[in-house]
Amino acid sequence: QVQLVESGGGLVQAGGSLRLSCAASGRTFFDYDMGWFRQAPGKEREFVSAINWSGGRTYYADSVAGRFTISRNDAKNTVALQMNSLKPEDTAVYYCAARISSRTLVPGTTAPFYDSWGQGTQVTISS
Repeated sequence: QVQLVESGGGLVQAGGSLRLSCAASGRTFFDYDMGWFRQAPGKEREFVSAINWSGGRTYYADSVAGRFTISRNDAKNTVALQMNSLKPEDTAVYYCAARISSRTLVPGTTAPFYDSWGQGTQVTISS
């Protein structure tokens, strides 16, 4: 498993932007499919975005498509989530997740697909 550490969360007003980053340990980061999930109080953890091992394919939840952008930098072992036009309903703890890619399956959009998780970073959007 890979160790993941998220950063970049905070408090912003609606309409603002935040950039989350996830730093991964290990030398084989390029082998991993990466995902972002979020969990609001009292709600289930939900899929936000994913990127495959090569960075060539990205996936987004309908609720964030067009506002969020996922990217990866294999030289720095990081994956980022650029979040624009933030809404109060984006408030949640955001988690980074990883799984060694099969290179034949697309990255999963459900939590059980991933076997490594970060500790989460709080994102709060005020109205």
